[in-house]
Amino acid sequence: MSISKEDVKYVAALARMDVPEDKLEGFTRNLGDIVHYVEQLQKLDVEHVKPTSHAVPVGNVFRQDVVKASLTHNQALSVAVEAKDGCFKVPLVIE
Repeated sequence: MSISKEDVKYVAALARMDVPEDKLEGFTRNLGDIVHYVEQLQKLDVEHVKPTSHAVPVGNVFRQDVVKASLTHNQALSVAVEAKDGCFKVPLVIE
């Protein structure tokens, strides 16, 4: 399947992209190369290839969830630059 400049203009319009006329030739060639590559992939025999979602095995990398002692409210507030009414006081960032 060959790609024409009109095809590229059509795809660009669908993507709401403005393709300058001087770049149209390059985009046409690149899109044609992509379509050609996909055509090659379609010729591959994958009947006996098991479908996968990842190229390599993926496992859970999280550590065990273990309950541990935490800071008390006063210990947490002790490192605050400024506290007010038992809460951290921070500078206003939205006006």
